Amino acid sequence: MPTLNGARVAVLEARRSNELAELVRRLDGVPRAVPAVREVPHLEHVPAFLDALDAGRFDVAIFLTGVGATGLLREAQRLGRLDATLAALRMLTTACRGPKPSGVLRQYDIPVSVRAAEPFTTTELLEALAGVSLEARTAALLHYGERNGPLADALRGRGAVLEELCLYEWQLPEDTAPLAALVRDMVAGGIDATIFTSQIQCRHLFAVAATHGLSAKLAEALKTQVVGAIGPVCVDALERYGIRPQVVPTQSKMGILVTELTAYLERQSPG
Repeated sequence: MPTLNGARVAVLEARRSNELAELVRRLDGVPRAVPAVREVPHLEHVPAFLDALDAGRFDVAIFLTGVGATGLLREAQRLGRLDATLAALRMLTTACRGPKPSGVLRQYDIPVSVRAAEPFTTTELLEALAGVSLEARTAALLHYGERNGPLADALRGRGAVLEELCLYEWQLPEDTAPLAALVRDMVAGGIDATIFTSQIQCRHLFAVAATHGLSAKLAEALKTQVVGAIGPVCVDALERYGIRPQVVPTQSKMGILVTELTAYLERQSPG
């Protein structure tokens, strides 16, 4: 079985940080888990959104993340409006960018009408929606941690009347000192591999590096490491800094990313 043979692996994931770090340990690696993202909820617009949903204003609901779908339904439950929300959603055409929002909707017995194919980007979502008439129809778009402008523009370009909702925002950790320390360790050669599971991790890592005048040195350091990344959007973010990941799993799953990174490192080891 391949092992990491003591490789020092930086893990920037927030929600599943402990799980990924433990997987690295089980594979005989040394994890350096430093979350690069903080998800800050923004639920103040949910009551008005639920009012519109209950009034039958929407024809289509588009969910980009499991976090967003869960956040909406939990807030509906907290407000005592879950049953009405579920009934309304079951009447709509629902579209999901990936398996996580689909899984959330299935838990609540909400049929998923449209599913994007891997690697679950805006391109695949728009392709999946090609068979859905959007002209003059009202679509609810639940964003991820920031607004997906290209997707919103494309939907409006297809004639949709769009209502957008951002239920949470991606922000830097409140304390960026651990991330700054990680950047310095990377620059000093103290990390052998780094795994990125989203493009915002890359952007935040370089934002912190920039505040310490280390952006260029961080980019050079990452070019000497083994870098793993999930999905083309994350790969594109890294390539904008001149970094080409060596490990990009065909399935956008974190566990597969770690095991493929392990196999890659073992193939590169002498002997």
